[in-house]
Amino acid sequence: MPFVMRFVIGIALVLLIDLYFYQAIALLIANLSPFKKVMLRNIYWGFTAYTILLLLIAMAIPFQEWWPFARIYLFAFAAVLIICKLIGSTFILVDDLSRLFRWLFNAVFTPAATNADKVGSATRLKFLNQIAVVFAAIPLSAFIYGMVKSGFDYKVRKVRLVLPKLPAAFNGLKILQLSDIHSGSFVSSAPLEKVLKLINEQNADVIFFTGDLVNNITDEAIPFTAIFKQVKAPLGVYSTLGNHDYGDYVQWPSTEAKQKNLQDIKNLHAEFGWKLLMNEHITLKKGEAEIAVLGVENWGAAMRFPKYGDLKKAHAGTENYPVKLLLSHDPSHWDAQVRTSYPDIDVTFSGHTHGMQFGIEIPGIRWSPSKYFYKQWADLYQEGKQFLYVNRGLGFIGYPGRVGILPEITVIELHNA
Repeated sequence: MPFVMRFVIGIALVLLIDLYFYQAIALLIANLSPFKKVMLRNIYWGFTAYTILLLLIAMAIPFQEWWPFARIYLFAFAAVLIICKLIGSTFILVDDLSRLFRWLFNAVFTPAATNADKVGSATRLKFLNQIAVVFAAIPLSAFIYGMVKSGFDYKVRKVRLVLPKLPAAFNGLKILQLSDIHSGSFVSSAPLEKVLKLINEQNADVIFFTGDLVNNITDEAIPFTAIFKQVKAPLGVYSTLGNHDYGDYVQWPSTEAKQKNLQDIKNLHAEFGWKLLMNEHITLKKGEAEIAVLGVENWGAAMRFPKYGDLKKAHAGTENYPVKLLLSHDPSHWDAQVRTSYPDIDVTFSGHTHGMQFGIEIPGIRWSPSKYFYKQWADLYQEGKQFLYVNRGLGFIGYPGRVGILPEITVIELHNA
């Protein structure tokens, strides 16, 4: 479909959705004073004009050239408005279908509808349209709050794991896991400075980063180099790549340009002082005791995610280590390959899902749409003697916020009893 035609269709859809949802707004403001009606009507259609203006600008200026705040937040706000109106419009549709069936019934069986039916119909119309507005306003409020507050409400989650074969020298080893920073979604360094403070407060022995440093290109992380260089731990910082780090979602001018981007992100990890594990392993040492840390490139069980990882290569040579810890970005790797072929890998550290940045986590209830795509989507899982921890991610992508599923810094302590 031609580029311009996509935007024309987009503008047409925005107008249709807003016209349809306006039925509910018009009914609610019908009895207000003329001044209030004009004011609310102008506010409503002002947001419509705002959305269409953004689409028109996007036609003239490539999206990647936009000021970051506009690209990330202004467009997201417009998308949230449309989504919430669609949610509310479902109730208007229910009312319209109800009135259609009632009209058909009356036309066939009682051609002259009674006054009582007319009154009941009008009353129900107002009731359903009130519900439509409420059910549009609730998610709108939640999404806005998620953009302003929850997306930066970082939580330190602490987990204690018992690994019977853990050498005594490593008893109490404190591992801090970060994942899915998505640097391209930050418009200032302030949130990451807050994260750095939280990291330093944990006094971790070693730090693992499990992929997705950027959204699309290496340049997104460069403005935050000074902060990432301060992420340190006595036993080192070890990292791996996520699906977004390869530049697979960008139309590159050449294969060489894409390869350079990948090499640049590898070099950037080194500049931070992080050891990037590319289908390889290292050993952590305390005195005479050693345990192995394996890291693989992105490996996803879903067909849409390339399988760059080579666990066989990373695992080779680790057979005699009493404990093996694996960094693998995508949690689907655990069931698909780790558990089935490498039962000696004790703990796998993953991220990737973000918990879809939306869900409910309260005592007794943990739900997110992510569960319909990933069997393991957040927190700790165990099968036999093997563990998987899925970090909820630090940053965000797409929707610039979080609703219910808060950004996470994980601290895992290992014990042998």
